[in-house]
This record gives sequence, structure tokens and C-alpha cells, in this order.
Amino acid sequence: MSEETQTRPLIDWSVAASTGAFLVRSGPAVPREEADLAVTELRELTIEAEGHVRELTGLGAGLPLLPGEVVDRPGWVRSAASGLDALTSKSMPRSQGGPLAPLLAGSAGVQTGVVLSFLASRILGQYDPFAGPDGDGKLLLVAPNVVAAQQAMNVPGKDFRMWVCLHECTHRLQFTAVGWLRDYFADEVERLIGGLAGTDIDGLANLVSSLPDRIKEVRKDRSFGLAELFQSPQQREVFDRLIALSTLLEGHADYVMDAVGPEVVPSVETIRERFTARRKGGGIFDRLLRSLLGVEAKIRQYAEGAAFTRHVIDTVGMDKFNAVWRSPNTLPTRTEIAEPDKWIRRLHG
Repeated sequence: MSEETQTRPLIDWSVAASTGAFLVRSGPAVPREEADLAVTELRELTIEAEGHVRELTGLGAGLPLLPGEVVDRPGWVRSAASGLDALTSKSMPRSQGGPLAPLLAGSAGVQTGVVLSFLASRILGQYDPFAGPDGDGKLLLVAPNVVAAQQAMNVPGKDFRMWVCLHECTHRLQFTAVGWLRDYFADEVERLIGGLAGTDIDGLANLVSSLPDRIKEVRKDRSFGLAELFQSPQQREVFDRLIALSTLLEGHADYVMDAVGPEVVPSVETIRERFTARRKGGGIFDRLLRSLLGVEAKIRQYAEGAAFTRHVIDTVGMDKFNAVWRSPNTLPTRTEIAEPDKWIRRLHG
């Protein structure tokens, strides 16, 4: 019997997909004509939006301009589960079989599905470089969430849809125009998960004994997260690289969606002001869930990454900023994200 038949993934992703799709709340009630217009515009605006992103950033010349895929909330859940399965298939630990293996994998799938159902009502769009029939990437726009956010903020519908498309098309361009980025990201995730799975009893004992010192670090530096308390030095290095990369990608996209300007999105200043306020909102329970799931940390990434991007471009220009995409060695470190002049000195003297 082969190893593949003896072992099982620790998470049943099909269960995660079906659970999340079942639990997710339906979107806002919208007249059919308005809903059809939103879907059509989102699909078409992705092509126009990426053209604007390429013109501003100088990335992606010669690549085909492709429409995005417009989905509902269950559709996003299913795609997200598929992408996560593809991303973690090599690095996620596997059980050694046995009668309880399917039950445990199913239970983990249900828990993952609950998380996906929560996120599915908040995600406006996403470029997943590991989704799609061939695992070569897919740009998704979640129509009910885009409509709900636009209605809640009372901003022009087409302007807001273009603004969202600018952000997501920037993410698509980051991965399609930078040839090494997809594999680099996957390799770093594999290292992180593999390191966590390989922590032995002695390693856990050392981590526990060092907790007091780690807690002091967190108190001094609020950028540290709870997960970092339990990481070895090797895991922290990988985690830092992933955080820095994620912060760069999100901040770069946030910068671009505003920098394209009022010629493309006339109400961009109003949208940014109201959207930033909306990101901070929600009740106590919602904010708690967002914090536990890392959503609050992601919101900070937008601001920190955008500040890094803006400072570098204002200081040395877009062409020299684009040195970040040359190789993994030219990516900013976590420290350089917070202090962009250090990155400028390292790359441009």
C-alpha cells in the first residue's frame, strides 16, 4: 500500500468548503436589475482597472488583460478552500491513518469552514495565486459584499467598484508580473508550516520556558502578535519574512488604488475616508472575532505597507521602488517596512 493511501490530510478541505458555504449568511436584498449591473461592471472593470495599474506602476507590459470572476459568498468559500488546499498540500502534516483519521480531518474541516463563513461576508475581492482549475491563479470579486459596502458607505456605485478592482488587480499583477513571487511565497509557507509541525517535545519545553521574555517583547513592541510567542527563532525568521511580504503586497495595492486618482475614480477621497472608518467599525463581538482571526493585524498591514510604499515612491520614484520586485533579496524586511529609509539606503545607497 502506498504512502498516499496510508495517510490523510489533517484538514478535509471538501468538508471545510461545504460547511462554510452552508453557514455563510446571504447578502443584501438588491433588485435584480441593480444586481446584474454590479456583476457586469465588476467583470468588465477588472480589465480597465488593470490597465490603469500597469500605467501607474510600470509592471506587466505585454501580459494579457483578463476579466475577473464574480462570485457570491458560497462561491468565495469554495474557491478559498480549494486555494488553501493547493497551497498547503505539500507542507501540511498528514495523519498516519487509522479509524479516527477521517473523523479528525472532518472535524478540522468543520472548524475551518466556520472561519471561512465569517470571512466570506467581509471579503470584497481576492487574487488567489493558487486557485483555479490548473492552480495558476484566479481573481475573485464578491458581488454581494461589494454592493453591501457601497450601500453602507453611500458612495457612487461605479466609482466604488472600480476602486475595489484597482486593489485586486494590483494583487494579480504582483503575482503575474513578478515571475518568482508565487513560488517564493509557497516555499515560505511550506517552511513555516513544516517548522511548526516539526517542533518536538524539547522544543516545546524551551518555548514555554522562554515565554516570560517573549511576553516582555510583546509589551515593548505592539507589532508582535500572539502567534509569535510560541515560535522558535527559526520559525520567527520565516514568519517575519511572510509578514513583511504580506504587508508590502497589501500596502502597495492600497497605495495604487488611491494613487490612480480622481480622473479614474472621481470620488476616491470620499471613498477612502469612509472606507477607513468602516474598517475600524463593528461591535465588540465582531472586533473580538476579527482580532482572533488576525483581521485586525491585516488592517494594520494596509496602513504600514501603504506608508512604506508612499515614502519610497515620494523619495526615489516608482522606477526605483520597483526594485522590490527584482528578487527575494530586494524585498523589504519587517524592520525596513517600519523604517523605509533603511531599505532605500540598502538598495540605492
